[in-house]
Amino acid sequence: MAKKQTSSKPARDLRAAVDEYISNPNNTSFNYKQVAYAIGAESMALQRQIALYLAELAFDGELVETSPGKFRKPRRNVVATGTFVRRSNGKNSVVTDQDNETIFVAERNSMHALNGDKVAIEVAAARRGKDPEAVVTEILEKNDQTFIGTLKVDKHFAYLNTDSKFLATDIFIPKGKLRGGKTGDKAVVRITEWPDDAKNPRGEVLDILGQTGANDAEMHAILAEFGLPYKYPEAVEKAANRIDAGITDEVVAKRLDMRGVPTFTIDPKDAKDFDDALSIRKLPDGNYEVGVHIADVTHYVHPDTIIDREARERATSVYLVDRVVPMLPEHLSNGICSLRPDEDKLAFSCIFKLDPKGRILDTKIARTVIRSVRRFTYEEAQEVIETGKGDYSEEILTLDRLAKKLRAERYANGSVDFDRAEVRFETDENGHPTSVYFKESKDANKLIEEFMLLANRVVATTIGRVGTEGKGPKAKKKKAKAFVYRVHDMPDPGKLNDLATLSRAFGYKIKTEGAPRDVNASINRLLADVKGKGEENFLTTLALRSMAKAIYTTENIGHYGLGFDYYTHFTSPIRRYPDMMVHRLLEKYLNGARSVNVEKLEEECKHSSEMEQLAANAERASIKYKQVEYMADHQGEQYDGVITGVTEWGLYVELDDNKCEGLVPVRDLADDYYDYDEKNYTLVGRRHNTRYRLGDKVRVQVARCNLDKKQLDFVIVDPATGKPMSASKPVPSVAEVTKSTRNRRKTGTRKSSHKH
Repeated sequence: MAKKQTSSKPARDLRAAVDEYISNPNNTSFNYKQVAYAIGAESMALQRQIALYLAELAFDGELVETSPGKFRKPRRNVVATGTFVRRSNGKNSVVTDQDNETIFVAERNSMHALNGDKVAIEVAAARRGKDPEAVVTEILEKNDQTFIGTLKVDKHFAYLNTDSKFLATDIFIPKGKLRGGKTGDKAVVRITEWPDDAKNPRGEVLDILGQTGANDAEMHAILAEFGLPYKYPEAVEKAANRIDAGITDEVVAKRLDMRGVPTFTIDPKDAKDFDDALSIRKLPDGNYEVGVHIADVTHYVHPDTIIDREARERATSVYLVDRVVPMLPEHLSNGICSLRPDEDKLAFSCIFKLDPKGRILDTKIARTVIRSVRRFTYEEAQEVIETGKGDYSEEILTLDRLAKKLRAERYANGSVDFDRAEVRFETDENGHPTSVYFKESKDANKLIEEFMLLANRVVATTIGRVGTEGKGPKAKKKKAKAFVYRVHDMPDPGKLNDLATLSRAFGYKIKTEGAPRDVNASINRLLADVKGKGEENFLTTLALRSMAKAIYTTENIGHYGLGFDYYTHFTSPIRRYPDMMVHRLLEKYLNGARSVNVEKLEEECKHSSEMEQLAANAERASIKYKQVEYMADHQGEQYDGVITGVTEWGLYVELDDNKCEGLVPVRDLADDYYDYDEKNYTLVGRRHNTRYRLGDKVRVQVARCNLDKKQLDFVIVDPATGKPMSASKPVPSVAEVTKSTRNRRKTGTRKSSHKH
């Protein structure tokens, strides 16, 4: 639509121009800026009038506000398709395929669709002042899913009291479909039918995980909740057990033999799958040869075998609080592939020639055979770095010195320096958490990290960088071959601007525009400057939240956070399937093979990214469960903490002593009525103007610990009196909680919310 000059026209002409724009069928959704640009309203005053007019039309039902500031014309009994979103609080909705709009669906209009089902809907016209509603007319595609919960078995019937946030009702189970389950068992259940006239679905038990509250049962339940496997298929285990290390003279003859070079591993003290090792030797010219040796998993796991198919489906090992659920069978992951000391092992290696200043003079990628002479834990390697004494001290100290030079260069080139402690638990023989400690990244950790980053970058650059074919004016540019990249997009501009605005309030400046290295350098300065200061948590949290998520893809856009133009994952094939994909592609391309099918490769990348996210969610859920379990032993006690999240429903507080995070529900802030200031991440009291902001220090009391929902509730402690402020329910004493927890562990049951 051509721009019109309306800057001098009265309000009625401006509204007419807006109405004309809205009436155009091509303008399906818009905000005030788009409308203003289209009709030529350039002044701030006219743009404000347009924004107010659009809001007025939305209030009158002439427009629908699909998200804050974004509008569309209302549908009049429109037929659409979308994905059903079911919630246990009854607030079901459909996210439409056409424009990702979220539309409410009352339960009576849902056809009992389950979360994730593809549905056809009719959208009723919105009444004035009301949001539109959708009616499900057909379930087009069922989303295969299971539900986790606790069984209750009576004389004549049984049901599953679900833990799911996607289902508000219990699932009735015929007595013949229980698989031996009994009251108090944690079970995995599939819904088999949900008659139109029934309030509750019917289902069947697929697996019994154990007694509710038992550690193994709860950890397996977390895996099952996210659709992750919690046991290994017997056929896959048997196939793996038939594989022999097979390091024969014939195999060695085809590889670079590096068994005579000092080589060692540095890993966590409880690690069993050693998938990387380092070697180092000084060259006659005074430079150093450093080898990054990675377990050659794909020598043993061939494409499309039963082991490969299982690994591809899992895509990653899952690291819960107290266990690892491996991607590969133990015989491979902890046995013949693991780079254990004093054993010949096959590796895929990146070998670097570096000068004493850490500058890379040459690189080589080769299949090798190695022999680790020592297995170091991070703690042992750290002691060597700090004292200068111990096994292979000269080699470790040289690697540490080179790694620090590489790291300094990486930061100078724009890599972001996020360094946060990870929460870990000490547990007893039953898996019950007895103490909390923090895993911090020290020089030994950073040494390994730096050389792994280098290897990943060099492998990606080797394949991804487009070169030329031939010489002179007839030289042709070669097209890069399809490859697996680990990419990290630019930060969200809005969140980055929010960070800059809020940083200025504390006297800090960050760049929001310009070259990525300059923006990242300013973020690094901010992170360094806030260390140890009151605003550290607030600004560090905002900086983290401004960043995008890293994913796997064939479309290389670089890795923003690391400041790399090319990056991949090559260094952990025992625990990540994308690394196995990279090993196979690397072998093909180094041997001159043609590019693989990019569409198929992209599908595998997408699956790996999705599984990685599920594994991360499961890990967080296991940490949350252990946090609640640990804090249940400390209910009623008070702690200092920092506000790590502010929402309209309350404040999230992380405790200083143990990093456990809980919610202060807004209903428990009973001293005032609080409004949510989204822009400034603040709850503001109307009467007393009391403010709770992201990053603020507070003192809280542990009020409620709900293991079934993995919820931890706190109440704010009045700094003047030292007493909790107006909790909605009295906080039980430590003695009462201890007695309740002890009884719960004995019975393995919980209070049922089932309504007969």
